[in-house]
Amino acid sequence: MLIKHRNPSAPLPSEITPKSVYLDRRSFLRTAAVAGAGVALGSLPKASWGTVAPDGKFDNLTESRFNTDEQQTPWETITTYNNFYEFGFGKEDPGLYARSLKTRPWSVEVGGLVAKPATFGIEDILKTFPQEERIYRLRCVEAWSMVIPWVGFPLADLLNRVEPTGAAKYVAFQTLYDPEQMPGQKTDALDWPYVEGLRLDEAMHPLTILGVGLYGELMPNQNGAPIRLVVPWKYGFKSIKSIVRITLTDAMPPTTWNDYIPREYGFYANVNPDVDHPRWSQSRERRIGEFLKRDTLPFNGYAEEVAGLYTGMDLKKWF
Repeated sequence: MLIKHRNPSAPLPSEITPKSVYLDRRSFLRTAAVAGAGVALGSLPKASWGTVAPDGKFDNLTESRFNTDEQQTPWETITTYNNFYEFGFGKEDPGLYARSLKTRPWSVEVGGLVAKPATFGIEDILKTFPQEERIYRLRCVEAWSMVIPWVGFPLADLLNRVEPTGAAKYVAFQTLYDPEQMPGQKTDALDWPYVEGLRLDEAMHPLTILGVGLYGELMPNQNGAPIRLVVPWKYGFKSIKSIVRITLTDAMPPTTWNDYIPREYGFYANVNPDVDHPRWSQSRERRIGEFLKRDTLPFNGYAEEVAGLYTGMDLKKWF
């Protein structure tokens, strides 16, 4: 389950394998199919995103106005302690087995209630979409509390390219479905592929981003390569990984955890200290690597930016 509090057995940053050692681990022994082949439709303008070096590092990154000055969670923690059930149910499984995922070529199909449906290749996304903000140091709840320096850009930049129609009210997302590459999908633990959704105004908010990297480098597979959603005022299960399809719709779309256990996981999933999970309190949290708990902040500390999206809503009912 994706939960608000860090598991007491979670490793401290000092206990986690260094990045240099982690990268030398043997890859998962499986022949992997090539995933998501596709090409961008149409000619997209070039932007000043910068280049991606052969070692996977971005150049010419700029700072987001949403950045926090809180201490960042170390790379070793972010990349070796994950929930990504497509690669296993242990926290270390994604870091060990997600290397089976082939992220090139990759494409994202965007359609539904839009005027200009399109399929965007990941290389075109990297070159054209990020126009302003590119590094987001955000508080996130990735089954625990972290501060992650994402590399990304507003989802609204992509949605504006396809021109949502007046009938569009929600945005649905889908993860890659490929059991040969994602062995967890061979189980019946969840109804695959993983799906998520946002209300359109949530999706268009500038704090809702598509992440393509972290710590100035391309997104590691275990963190949702090559492109994932990041919605920092919501619990982590909303931030769907390895996206291949985005569909605008007039009806609230199905979402994996809400369908599986609706009593425990609502559609909105806003971080709310006043709404407990049926099996634990969510009023306090422990940031990974810390001993003492801290008070959980409404909307994970982003209330000033996003609370207006929910004016008049009963957030205990619409949890």
